[in-house]
Amino acid sequence: MKLTDISLNYGEKKVYENFSVEIPDRKITCIMGASGCGKTSLLNIITNIVVYHGTVEKESDRISYIFQMPVLLKHLTVKKNIEFVIKNQIKNKIEREKFIDDILKKVELINEKDKYPCSLSGGMAQRLSLARAFAYDSDILLMDEPFKGLDISLKKRIINLFKELYLTYKKTTVLVTHDLDEAILLADKIIILGNNTILYEKNLPEKPNRTLSDFPEIKNEMFEIL
Repeated sequence: MKLTDISLNYGEKKVYENFSVEIPDRKITCIMGASGCGKTSLLNIITNIVVYHGTVEKESDRISYIFQMPVLLKHLTVKKNIEFVIKNQIKNKIEREKFIDDILKKVELINEKDKYPCSLSGGMAQRLSLARAFAYDSDILLMDEPFKGLDISLKKRIINLFKELYLTYKKTTVLVTHDLDEAILLADKIIILGNNTILYEKNLPEKPNRTLSDFPEIKNEMFEIL
């Protein structure tokens, strides 16, 4: 995915001017930077929900989005929340039921499939958001601080679930985060934004079963910039 010569204003506030960035396909790119530098605006440009100038080249317009707070359909059960996004891509009812059960097993929600979102814990709701985003036949997954506000043990569990889903469904993923540890654990590429500029850009080498102690030099470089 390639964004070229992007300009974006919110009234008098200039967010981007002739800004360009490249995001690798079928990889996880972490976007970091100070508040107000345009991280969420970058996601809005990719989804084409803001008026901007410039060019966005992407593999398709099929996009999934995971927010900081789960955005679920409250009038639908857990199962129906998944079915809602796949009903047009899996027409056969038996195949659709199997697909839903499989992905709910992956996020450990199979026993809650007939419950409504109001009865789910925060962690369960975010796991359902993950499942729904990966279930939809999208090519691009945008994530805006989806792990923020979770306690440490729950965050670790959900990050591990995300990694499993990503390895299964492999979407071009853009993750906005303020958390260095999240970036080290997940990113194939890290981009730190400044005001209308890229302050830091690094491709991380592939490493199975990454831990927080991996890439200490990269982490120090990022810490100095942030």
